[in-house]
Amino acid sequence: MSDDAHRPAVVDLLGALAYGELMAFSELAKDAEMAPTHTDKAAVARLAVAEFQHYEVITARLRELGEDPGAAVAPFVESFDAFHARTRPSTFLEGLVKAYVGDGIAQDFYREISRYVDADTRSLVEAAMSDVGGAEFVVSRVRAAQREDPRLTGRLALWGRRLVGEALTQAQRVAVERDSLTLILVGGAGGPSADLAEIGRMFARITDEHTHRMQRLGLSA
Repeated sequence: MSDDAHRPAVVDLLGALAYGELMAFSELAKDAEMAPTHTDKAAVARLAVAEFQHYEVITARLRELGEDPGAAVAPFVESFDAFHARTRPSTFLEGLVKAYVGDGIAQDFYREISRYVDADTRSLVEAAMSDVGGAEFVVSRVRAAQREDPRLTGRLALWGRRLVGEALTQAQRVAVERDSLTLILVGGAGGPSADLAEIGRMFARITDEHTHRMQRLGLSA
């Protein structure tokens, strides 16, 4: 695939990633405010800083491409903001589950799309989606909370199921509403593509990863 052919998809992919990372930073900062202990607050704040650093790397790449980061993220602001409004956690633990489960689905989706763009962009996506210690912290913290109060398990499991529905709908909306991303998936930009069966398998893989994350948290998917 030529650079000109895949450029709109790359810009859209990086724009979605950039705003997703900025919102992850913002949401984690809010979670830190709900933290019950200083240790929890510091741990979540550290994760928020890492997300913002990812945002900085992605927007720097957009500038290297001659793109305005503000313009690149603009198409995604409304739908991303709506997703976060619909999935606003009411407790610290719900915030942790959202950060691990909800953001995890988004990350898997972007990794899948990055399979169909150039190697440099794919590497950048992988770096931006890399775990910075958040998984280990969230899993241990949520499991410890369940041991202290087993009644939390059912409530957090329901919350996780709600998140997967919302996050998958959001991922599908991004893929459908942005023509460049749709074209890159189905091969309209002239490069490797995913047929309908592969797109189905893609979302099946994302769902399987969600189930694995829920199991790690000690919750039923």
